[in-house]
Amino acid sequence: MLTLLFDGIAYGMLLFVLSCGLAVTLGLMNFINLAHGAFAMAGGYVTVILTNRVGVPFLLTLPIAFVVTGALGVILEKTLYTRLYDKTHLDQVLFSIGIVFISVAGIDYVMGSQQQILALPEFLTGRVSIFGVGIGVYRAFLIVVCGLLAAMLQLLLARTRFGSRLRASVDDRRVARGVGIRVNTIFAVTFAVGSGLAGLGGALGAELLGLDPTFPLKFMVYFLIVVSLGGTATMTGPLLASILLGVADVLGKYYVPSLGGFIIYIVLVAVLVVRPHGLFARAN
Repeated sequence: MLTLLFDGIAYGMLLFVLSCGLAVTLGLMNFINLAHGAFAMAGGYVTVILTNRVGVPFLLTLPIAFVVTGALGVILEKTLYTRLYDKTHLDQVLFSIGIVFISVAGIDYVMGSQQQILALPEFLTGRVSIFGVGIGVYRAFLIVVCGLLAAMLQLLLARTRFGSRLRASVDDRRVARGVGIRVNTIFAVTFAVGSGLAGLGGALGAELLGLDPTFPLKFMVYFLIVVSLGGTATMTGPLLASILLGVADVLGKYYVPSLGGFIIYIVLVAVLVVRPHGLFARAN
């Protein structure tokens, strides 16, 4: 039981890193980017290619995946996304869905449709026993890394000048520009960080979740569920929602295998019936 709980927490922490970029763009920038999973997939493929084909150490590929997907986010934000900020949510959804299908087709053409296998370093494989509880080394690594990322992101958004300028830019762009805030730069940096975090999540999750061209489609719903349950007012909500969903998914698949992946949807419906605005969102 404790082993399953630990694995569920690790899975939840990974979901948070994969989803937090969407929470930032949706909650703070008011932009619906359903192509978020495409950036996660890009980070995963960067890590797989560098690790398996080039021989770059796995730990070194993680910041590289963040930088590459962040740069990709900047390019797309400046050339495409910036045109959609003032459009309707329907326009944003249709546009980002189009990006998803383009990325799926492109990766399938370049890399093939087979699932990629990530070769982890030996020191991150296997299990250790602590007080009789079997703990996967890589899952423990995920919990530590994702926990640090969650704390850093919350501090960045809530305690720094950049976070306050971002919130001001979202609330009223004209006033923000009037007081000297470079709104376009703030949005570009925010989008880049969100894209980079997605890529980092994809790199970390390539071994645990599997990686193939359909990755953005398979996990799009998971990202949206995390944001729906946790809200977007702070990063604490998506973090706790991710852990809840990760634990529920792992325990459900073990104890009620006949329901399989439906457990996470049951949790979603049950929570939203009681808390329509999500567990941690402020009701309007």
